[in-house]
Amino acid sequence: MSPRTTTDSVLVTGAALLGEDLRDVLVLDGVIAAIADAGTLAADPRAADVRHVDGTGLVLLPGLVDLHTHLREPGREDAETVLSGTRAAAAGGFTAVHAMANTTPVADTAGVVEQVWRLGRDAGWVDVFPVGAVSVGLEGTQLAELGAMATSAARVRVFSDDGKCVHDPVLMRRALEYVKAFDGVVAQHAQEPRLTEGAQMHEGVVSAEIGLRGWPAVAEEAIIARDVLLAEHVGSRLHVCHLSTAGSVEIIRWAKSRGLPVTAEVTPHHLFLTDEHARGYDPVFKVNPPLRTEADVEAVRAGLADGTIDIVATDHAPHSREDKDCEWDAAAFGMTGLETAVGVVQAAMVDTGRMTWADVARVMSANPARIGRVDEGPTAQGRPLAVGEPANLTLIDPAVRAVVVPREQATQSENSPYRGAELPGRVVATFLRGRATVLDARPVAPAGATAFDGADA
Repeated sequence: MSPRTTTDSVLVTGAALLGEDLRDVLVLDGVIAAIADAGTLAADPRAADVRHVDGTGLVLLPGLVDLHTHLREPGREDAETVLSGTRAAAAGGFTAVHAMANTTPVADTAGVVEQVWRLGRDAGWVDVFPVGAVSVGLEGTQLAELGAMATSAARVRVFSDDGKCVHDPVLMRRALEYVKAFDGVVAQHAQEPRLTEGAQMHEGVVSAEIGLRGWPAVAEEAIIARDVLLAEHVGSRLHVCHLSTAGSVEIIRWAKSRGLPVTAEVTPHHLFLTDEHARGYDPVFKVNPPLRTEADVEAVRAGLADGTIDIVATDHAPHSREDKDCEWDAAAFGMTGLETAVGVVQAAMVDTGRMTWADVARVMSANPARIGRVDEGPTAQGRPLAVGEPANLTLIDPAVRAVVVPREQATQSENSPYRGAELPGRVVATFLRGRATVLDARPVAPAGATAFDGADA
């Protein structure tokens, strides 16, 4: 690499653009200035004083956008902070994340969402877009300050009580009606609470055999069906969080056949893991919604491949050691996922031939940015790799396979379900508007952020 003379200018040479043709990409002042055949832009006089990155053998994608991340701050800094969580996001190839509202205090006011937004801006690793709560305190009884959050500096467009379901149909209807005024979307955690009281894992053969209380698929599907009908009645946007069952896929497919404004996400772990992992009672596999059957995994893979499911979202849920290093019943739900998302999606969808890298760019960059309404303006995310677009870039080495070691990750928590597993794909570099946040597969601390483990400052 040549010496850096500007922090937001770079030349990437010989990379496979969206996994296909080999291209050189020149970034100047944070914007894509030129794209040409591999080996041609090195002679461009504009490339003389910028950082050079050899993209040979690498796949170049637009920066990834996560619509569903838990950063825990404020309130649970023992599990994660905005700084550590966004650093993990950059390490995973992300240039933007949406921070869920179930913090302490809950992000149900303009003041709290602006706090999270400013913490993300100060950290500098990725763009942080706060998600506002639907109800006050996530209690499901009174609408939160949706309008105030929408007009705040954070410009919230996604609202969710994730971690809890908006189970009252009247409140859900009101929320859907309210967000129409500013083109917002309600992201529903689909879980009928009465059907899941005390539930610990998917209700099925495995739960019966190992004696853990079951979580029926219908508890998810019933809420999705209700909310799809509410969205049709109101004419408002609905997004379904962490869809996990074959029945849920069919409901979303039906909704889309009617042209309804409904979108859905699947997590990497629901594309890859099954309820069989619960047999060892290791709480690292305890997650909400629970890991489902092999048939469900096959159904959500098919739904993602055919476009029924719009995006992959990590549901990165870090926890302290105390919240996971205990018996299953007492353990918290959730697992980390930002730094393993690319590898899991490659293993489940790309290496199996179900999706191309261009498809990955669609479900992990363009679509989540569009749903979150962060795909416009000079700092837009999820934009195509084209001249004049903001240079949010991710370079991936698809040939590398590595064993997951949670303590070596950038996230503050170690509750990864892939501990000891070998996954394909490594994020080699990430650029946020041309500025490197990851180089040579290591985070590079942005100006004003805190370096760690000897990372370059």
